[in-house]
Amino acid sequence: MSQEKQKKDLAPNDTLLNEKELKKLEKKRAKQEKYYTSSQWQLMGRKLIRHKLAVISFILLTLLYIGAIFAGFIAPQGLEDFSATYSNAPPSKIHFVHNGEFIGPFVYDYDITYDKFQNKVYVENKEKPYKINFFVKGSSYKILGIFKSDIHLFGVDNSDLPEGKDKVNVMLFGADQLGRDLFSRILIGSQVSLTVPLVGTFMSFILAIIIGGISGYYGGIVDTIIQRIIEVISSFPTLPLWMALSAAIPAGISVTKVYIFITIIMSLVSWPGLARTVRSKFLSLKKEDYVLAAKLAGVSDFKIIIKHLVPGFMSYLIVNLTLGIPNMILGETSMSFLGLGMRAPATSWGVLLQECQSISNIANCPWKLIPVLFVGTAVLAFNFLGDGLRDAADPYK
Repeated sequence: MSQEKQKKDLAPNDTLLNEKELKKLEKKRAKQEKYYTSSQWQLMGRKLIRHKLAVISFILLTLLYIGAIFAGFIAPQGLEDFSATYSNAPPSKIHFVHNGEFIGPFVYDYDITYDKFQNKVYVENKEKPYKINFFVKGSSYKILGIFKSDIHLFGVDNSDLPEGKDKVNVMLFGADQLGRDLFSRILIGSQVSLTVPLVGTFMSFILAIIIGGISGYYGGIVDTIIQRIIEVISSFPTLPLWMALSAAIPAGISVTKVYIFITIIMSLVSWPGLARTVRSKFLSLKKEDYVLAAKLAGVSDFKIIIKHLVPGFMSYLIVNLTLGIPNMILGETSMSFLGLGMRAPATSWGVLLQECQSISNIANCPWKLIPVLFVGTAVLAFNFLGDGLRDAADPYK
């Protein structure tokens, strides 16, 4: 009787266990079905999410581009705002407690003295705090070049400032030689340093698809001529080629035109490498059965290239583009640093680093090297994201 009781007691547990196992098997099957029925882009997305460095890099790049889009709003000062009194001023210290009382974020004004080398020495005057307020009015700007506003995310309250005294500003990254806020200029400069590579890469992508596609698809004498042209362009040293192309930019033109010319120069220099990749892929794919079937069906060469060949290796193109953007960021920064790219009154990260050409300037004002951190962060983020995309481009590994 005791054995029969034990069997009866165990039966419901066995049934419950079987139900749990069945549910696990059903979930496992559902995952397998979802995996095998997913498109290549969905598989790439899943594998990319598991690449931690790529995800972190994507978040950092998103923050950088949000900062570039809303630079005028986030920056406490405008591009043309300056104060000669605060030239080469160090980064502002944010305080919260004044004379033992918590009053919120504020800064102190500076008292200026001179050392034995006649360099300015800034000492905080702790008699009076200047509160940092949010959503304050300041210099006007345009978001995306369309929406005009004069509201800034934060700024110093100068309402009770004595007459004739320069405004007290919050300078998170210090000031440059002309007393302009470096934090504001980094944000505004990112609009050039982060968009020129994107636009230039897109233009080089179009050139590479067209020229590399024609070379690989038609072959023969056309392929030979195009490859020789690519070899000639690739044989030029990068820096002298930039200098030669930059010398062709007319002097005294508007900032917008300089931006366009710099973008064109970057795209003209960077397309040959990608064009070779496109050519090699076209040579291997044009002999596939589905391409021959499309030809027999009377499909035009243009449609075969656009609808059948290019989508077949689009993931590899995206990886190449992502890894090519850092080179363009460094290229634009180098050109502007050498005075071949963007010029004042416009700004970019390269323009901001022009003051770092003097070793004594760096020794006295090390905060002027802060734009290097932004350049390095953007370049590393794109490289890590490119590595993640390259791994995800073959999701079956």
